[in-house]
Amino acid sequence: MATKLPLVRAVVPKAGGERMLAVLDVGTSKVAAMICIAGPDGEPRVIGTGQKPCAGLRRGLVTDFERTEAAIRGAMDQAERAAGVQVEYVHASMSAGNLGSLVASAEIDIAGASITAADMANLREEGRKRIDPHGRSVVHAQPALYALDGQPGVESPLGFHADRLGMDIHVVTADTPPLKNLDRAIKNAHLGLNSLVASPLAASLATLEREEREIGVALVEIGAGVTTIAVHFHGLLVGVAAIPMGAHDITNDLAAAFATKRIHAERMKALDGAAVAVPKDNHDLVDVPPISDDGMAEPMRVPKAQIIGVIRHRLDLLFREVALKLDQLGFVGPQARQVVLTGGGAELRAIADFAAGALNRNVRIGRPRGLTGLPPAQGGPAFATLAGLVLFAASEQPDIWHVPPPVKPGGGGGRFATMIEKLRGSL
Repeated sequence: MATKLPLVRAVVPKAGGERMLAVLDVGTSKVAAMICIAGPDGEPRVIGTGQKPCAGLRRGLVTDFERTEAAIRGAMDQAERAAGVQVEYVHASMSAGNLGSLVASAEIDIAGASITAADMANLREEGRKRIDPHGRSVVHAQPALYALDGQPGVESPLGFHADRLGMDIHVVTADTPPLKNLDRAIKNAHLGLNSLVASPLAASLATLEREEREIGVALVEIGAGVTTIAVHFHGLLVGVAAIPMGAHDITNDLAAAFATKRIHAERMKALDGAAVAVPKDNHDLVDVPPISDDGMAEPMRVPKAQIIGVIRHRLDLLFREVALKLDQLGFVGPQARQVVLTGGGAELRAIADFAAGALNRNVRIGRPRGLTGLPPAQGGPAFATLAGLVLFAASEQPDIWHVPPPVKPGGGGGRFATMIEKLRGSL
């Protein structure tokens, strides 16, 4: 009989102001879990990680509850055993639901007085009234820029004198059904949902330099089933978008082109694939196992250059869509020159060089940082969202829409609890 782990709530304060944080990156190909301790100073410290393959999602959407729940529970069990704790609530990522963004504006009258905390609270309340998600669910509603008497660019207006105080709010929205389904899968895995975090926002926190955010940068996260984009200017997130295409499409293309199983195509992509060919790829041959198991079919031998040709065709399609989204998000002009690639698809050899040519911009690969004790196995771009979830939870970023309700004795949950209860109530 297994020994029961001691129960520690994942979001309660610990001694010395420390908190235990648990996060879940629920993706199309895998579910990854991480448990950290975050204190008032220093980087969050990783104390447990877990990972399980997941066959219950497609394009980030839950399509099989049983498989998704099993993957969530398995990944969290691994993390709990490594950390020696059991968690109740998690912060979870989401990339499905056709992520999009809009900007809402609000303004209040100050009458020349010094701006106080009460004025800021009134402005946030006015801003909340101005948000119209157009029938979708609000995932984030973060203050972007404050303005004094119509002049923008103020980071913290407290103490300033003005006649009018204004604020722009960056709002991230998603279709409601995917949120409900993800909440149900997490709940059925015996976990509570503390907050939902858009995956490009989380990945940005773990990979982008502060100066990149100031000058202008676009993060492109290439997941298995969905590619998400986050644009930053002046240190702020100003736009997000999603493309229903990812690294699994490359795998499927290879499986179809060479009549092999997807498991063999995935291995071929990882070991022999690349985004840019070199001369010797025309001569190096790769054995491709047949799709049939009858023992009669012979493996196909193809040059690496042919494999790379299939990969490049899909990448052409993907980055054409990325370029369109960047234009739609206003990522144009002389300061829109930097792109950071992350996600599992960013592990493809030479993909940064390919993207630089396709987008006509500077491109680098973004790897997670900002955590102490991050295992080397979770140090690649495929785990940027997972690390970013911890940083998001630790920073307690302000949100206009999800105002936390008064804490009831014995109550639990987080700032997204109200949203989830509303979603459940509409079922």
